[in-house]
Amino acid sequence: MEIALQLFWLFTLAIPIASIAWTVTHEEVFREPREYCARRSREDKKLFERKFFYLFTCEYCFSHYVTIFFLILTDYKLLMDGWRGYLIAGFALVWVANVYMSLFAFIRQDIKKEQTEIKRMEKDIEK
Repeated sequence: MEIALQLFWLFTLAIPIASIAWTVTHEEVFREPREYCARRSREDKKLFERKFFYLFTCEYCFSHYVTIFFLILTDYKLLMDGWRGYLIAGFALVWVANVYMSLFAFIRQDIKKEQTEIKRMEKDIEK
């Protein structure tokens, strides 16, 4: 696969990876399982169990596992054939997906700030 196509796949595959990782670790639809995992990651006695449950609460950690799933699903390799291409692709996908999630979080925070300011201004106008 030529490099331009590989880069296209890199930036495209990172979108569903970021979407899945963000949804599981932040959105309301997964709140109860996430709270359960957060509690288990703090309170379990065994280190392995704490670390296992933590990965469902951290978008960075979880994005590695989502990336592995997508690498298996798509057989995507970056720059090289074989296991080295998978390794490079895996870390590149995680990095790009986390850039996407950081941008999304920044935009979302800015939107919430604006909504809060608008509500405050509306209350001031009512007074």
